Amino acid sequence: MEYFYNPPFSISADMLNLVAEISEMVGALSDVSAPIHLRKDNKIRSIHSSLAIENNTLSLEQVSAIIDGKKVLGLKREIDEVKNAYACYGLISQLSPHKISDLLKAHAAMMSGLVENSGNFRTGGVAVFKGDEVVHMAPPASEVHALMERLMGWLKMSEVHPLIKSCVFHYEFEFIHPFADGNGRMGRFWQSLILSKWNKIFSYLPIETVIYENQQEYYDVLNIANKNGNSTEFVEFMLKALKKALQQFAAPAPHSENEYIDKLIKTMGNREMSAMEIMAKLGLKNRANFRKNYLVPALDGNFIVPTSNIKNNPRQKYRLANR
Repeated sequence: MEYFYNPPFSISADMLNLVAEISEMVGALSDVSAPIHLRKDNKIRSIHSSLAIENNTLSLEQVSAIIDGKKVLGLKREIDEVKNAYACYGLISQLSPHKISDLLKAHAAMMSGLVENSGNFRTGGVAVFKGDEVVHMAPPASEVHALMERLMGWLKMSEVHPLIKSCVFHYEFEFIHPFADGNGRMGRFWQSLILSKWNKIFSYLPIETVIYENQQEYYDVLNIANKNGNSTEFVEFMLKALKKALQQFAAPAPHSENEYIDKLIKTMGNREMSAMEIMAKLGLKNRANFRKNYLVPALDGNFIVPTSNIKNNPRQKYRLANR
């Protein structure tokens, strides 16, 4: 098998600066052993965010409950998506990022029961739509296996820095769109896998959460890369996302002795959110109880702060106090 593959991208000054900054942060954090509960929390955040990008409507609290084996009211498909993703992320230490067989194994776990051909490359054509507009037409199904073999070969043999290489792979994977469904969540998962082999901190770093918080820009840079015929801007975006995820890990969200405040903190993450948005993510409907149990105690304890000083602002939003 000839592994010639030359993904089109340019190494920019911004990329080099970001690689240097991220490498320094990773070096500083490498000796920090994250507690088991934090690793699990980050995995839950990763799963929730990656599935939310794919329009899964379950809240972070519901995702956490499903993973803990509790019963949750929700669509069966969405609940199965959570269970599958958790099983897939649990395989990360067993998978090789260079093996087609491992990629198919991971897809089988991620999409089990959700599609008929989980664990197999697509056999038909596929396109990405924005409304009625086709924004990307993937290569023919007959070329998928050969393209993925060549991409895996490039990933294994290329001497490009792993940080850049993982981002290029992510884009090329989405361009090839090798599966009938699940390409988005698999592309994000595989980048985490690639990086975890470079440094174990990436095995529990919630990169997907940063992507979710910047979801529109994520899609925009994918489209820009498609139009330009190279992944340079996408790589720069992803490196910035990696840096932000590391910054959040280095300064994790505060914890309280109040379970309601902790749930609110986990739900908000690094986003600015209105009271109604927080309630929706928590799966709550009673505004009075939400204010009494969640919002007011979090404000009084200075865990969150309003983004506007205008009293009774109908557009008021909140953010974590240390962000």
